[in-house]
Amino acid sequence: MQASSGMDIPATNTEHKPDKIQDGKEGVSLFHCNLYDTELVHKIAQAFLPGIATACVDNTSGEIFKTPASVAVELRKEMVDYITQRSENFVAETFILEGGTEVEVSDHPYDIISDFVDDFASSKRNLFSRVSGWLLSEKREDKIDDFVQEMEINGFWLNDKREAIAQALLTNVDFKNKYHCSMKFDSAVELAEHVGSCGFRSMTCENEGCNAMFSSRHREKHDSGCPFKIIPCEQQCSESIMRREMDRHCITVCPMRLVSCPFYSVGCQAPIPHSMLEQHRSSAVHSHLLYVLRNIHKNTSDADLKQRVDQLEKESWSGQLEKARDVRSLISVVKDLETNLGSFKPNRENKNKEDTVETLNLAGELEKAEI
Repeated sequence: MQASSGMDIPATNTEHKPDKIQDGKEGVSLFHCNLYDTELVHKIAQAFLPGIATACVDNTSGEIFKTPASVAVELRKEMVDYITQRSENFVAETFILEGGTEVEVSDHPYDIISDFVDDFASSKRNLFSRVSGWLLSEKREDKIDDFVQEMEINGFWLNDKREAIAQALLTNVDFKNKYHCSMKFDSAVELAEHVGSCGFRSMTCENEGCNAMFSSRHREKHDSGCPFKIIPCEQQCSESIMRREMDRHCITVCPMRLVSCPFYSVGCQAPIPHSMLEQHRSSAVHSHLLYVLRNIHKNTSDADLKQRVDQLEKESWSGQLEKARDVRSLISVVKDLETNLGSFKPNRENKNKEDTVETLNLAGELEKAEI
């Protein structure tokens, strides 16, 4: 992609990095660990490109002879110098703020450094961008996004260069030592022994397919959510599945996924694990037969239908009923068996008794509703 100025943005190897904090004791040569939270440094480095893109776009909006690409190198140097100085003065600034205001200020390094970047970008707005409503326009956001992509494609500010700066900034603002190691040692041997077990040492995920890097102290946290980790099926089947494939497995192929009974349409509405479907068909023949008869012989009492179920089960041979896999096939078997048994003659007294009970129940419900 070509820059808007008609030329590629130059990719340079020279960077202005913040100086590391030096030990204040004279004549004492200490070995510093200097390991840091890998994920946080990467996250901070990712904020630099949108920041410099915003500064370049707002600095040249409305200009005829200047483009974001034409000022990128100069503004990058200025931004690094600015956020470096802010980070070096951060502890003193924080002390002053805490003593003179009740406003809560985040002590998280990412928030702190992001504010530095935003402040720098805001300071580079030209007159046009300040008064024209440009800051709220969608066109501005699109130009910033496009310029970020342009810089990435042209290798304008490589990630390892940005992470080196982010690491030094982190060391400066993390005065509580929560996100970097502040251990010091009297010899290189002691330092080497420490580095092998330091909670901030960098690690790569061991799960196949995952390339995530993180500090060893975050290993359990990453492992608990790593999409590439092989874990037991959530529905407790015998298989182990990659975490990111779990939902698909549970819905489509897991033998323990819940399915509807083939006789759901006639009344059997209990969800059943797929692997137990055949067992359910065999064990629930009696109830399935009753459901089917209710649909075939409507307005017939359950007492009569249960008697008919018993007759059909006695008349069945070689597991005819058990072999019926769905409503249609069971109805077919029932009709064949009923042909042998003769026509079904329900007992009207049973039906009248059921109707009377049903009427009394309905009357009781109506009486309660009126009360």
